[in-house]
Amino acid sequence: MAKTTKKKALGRGLSALLNDPENDIKSAEDKNADKVVGNIVELSLEAIEVNPFQPRTSFSEDALKELASSIKELGVIQPITVRKLDFNKYQLVSGERRYRASKMLGLETIPAYIRIANDQESLEMALVENIQRQDLDPIEVALSYQRLIDEIDLTQEELSDRVGKNRSTIANYLRLLKLDPIIQTGMRDGFLSMGHGRALININNTDVQLQVYEKILKDKLSVRETEALVRKMQDGTNSKEKEKPRVDEKKQKALKQISSYFGAKVELKVNKKGNGKLIVPFSSDEDFQRIKKLIQGDS
Repeated sequence: MAKTTKKKALGRGLSALLNDPENDIKSAEDKNADKVVGNIVELSLEAIEVNPFQPRTSFSEDALKELASSIKELGVIQPITVRKLDFNKYQLVSGERRYRASKMLGLETIPAYIRIANDQESLEMALVENIQRQDLDPIEVALSYQRLIDEIDLTQEELSDRVGKNRSTIANYLRLLKLDPIIQTGMRDGFLSMGHGRALININNTDVQLQVYEKILKDKLSVRETEALVRKMQDGTNSKEKEKPRVDEKKQKALKQISSYFGAKVELKVNKKGNGKLIVPFSSDEDFQRIKKLIQGDS
């Protein structure tokens, strides 16, 4: 108990230092910066703004209420992290749920670690920290990876080093962003898992993707059942593509005679019903006129 009281007292002392205009800390080299940066400080919630780089865009109201109830009983156990923008002005880097729950309770202050970072560093810190969370859905993780690649200008190899994940793992997440938006929303809402999503990626036609997605929900298919269904559909598609109607010998013989007559390799296309078409190629305007005369029977 004494240890907790000492921490709070220290935090309040540092808060007073931060509220003194003569001790405005703007960089790690400024006077007293070492007393503030990296230490736990009690900050006014009114002095903190939400991070525009926050990867998470949706927060469960029920989960926030549960967290608020916990904070009411035990306090904020894990401090949030902020970056200093200006005098008595800060921006969230991580801990938005704790920040929102504290505001919900009507608290005036919150324990925080202060960082000094530019926009790019702030974005990277927010994204990397959020990626490490256990409760992010696969699409949130994929979007965070994509933002790091796009906005921090990282390769997949560099990103792999930053977040401590295999490159193949990152690639699998990024592929989820190729799914139809309706399916992505279903993953975010927890209707299907990343395994389901990875199976659906193998379907190129988005209409078919959605048909399988609806079947997953309707029949409550497991990941293995979904994979088997996709394989079966792909095998059927491949079989149809391979099945080409055979041209009988009479037509083949006639085709040779027609090609000989036109002096060009005439192509014959026939469907299962027996309908088809002849394609007579030509190499120039003169050749076209020659074939035209042959068709018309001109001498």
